[in-house]
Amino acid sequence: MHCAMVTEAGGDHVGDLICNFLQENGVSPEYVCRHQNVQSHISLAFLDEHNDAQYVFYKDHASVSLDGKLPEMSKDDVVLFGSFFAINPAIHPVVGGLLRKAREAGAWLYYDINFRKNHIADLPEVMSNIEENMQLADVVRGSMEDFEYLYGLKDGEAIYERVSRYCHTLILTDGARQIRVYTPEGCETYPVQPIETVSTVGAGDNFNAGYIYAKMLGMDDQTSRIAMAQRWSQDVCQQLGNNISNELVAALRSERM
Repeated sequence: MHCAMVTEAGGDHVGDLICNFLQENGVSPEYVCRHQNVQSHISLAFLDEHNDAQYVFYKDHASVSLDGKLPEMSKDDVVLFGSFFAINPAIHPVVGGLLRKAREAGAWLYYDINFRKNHIADLPEVMSNIEENMQLADVVRGSMEDFEYLYGLKDGEAIYERVSRYCHTLILTDGARQIRVYTPEGCETYPVQPIETVSTVGAGDNFNAGYIYAKMLGMDDQTSRIAMAQRWSQDVCQQLGNNISNELVAALRSERM
């Protein structure tokens, strides 16, 4: 199973660390577009008294470019995309083109909105990119916070009414509160098991990865996929690392034997 990341990074030591980390963890860096004489972007996470993260970003979105090698898509591919990278006007012509090719090839697309408060001023410029991304996706995941920023909405039904104009499957998360999955057949709710958190950094990313992992194992029902997503997310919340623990990796391998 081949996994690769499409992104950009500077031609600096931070970029080297990123690419080496990907390689060491089985993710190909061949589509990481390296730019010499450009500093890689850095995000710092500061934990509050509830171990929730507040982020500070050191990046210049205007300097982002994606002019390197891009993957060819096929119907067996899974594409996970999201955050400001997926809507940045500077690179959206390239990103959007790649996503449209994936859609045309029959790939399965999962869009994590992950919209940050510091980009609210950019909404008039990027809203059309967000909605195009939703239209291309098979599944959209967003938090209550995302949709409050985007549409000023706090009601799940109202949020789905808006999202369903573009995508028929919405995973709506709300921190430690229940997860809702909306489809044309209705809404299913899934309780979130209380845990003692060490850090919430990486919780959403690992939720996405766990959901996709379950899909790739052939789990077709939402209950199994959400359970796996929570398992990955909660594992990362109980440590300071941003990825699942070696213990969970070992357990998952054992279960597949």
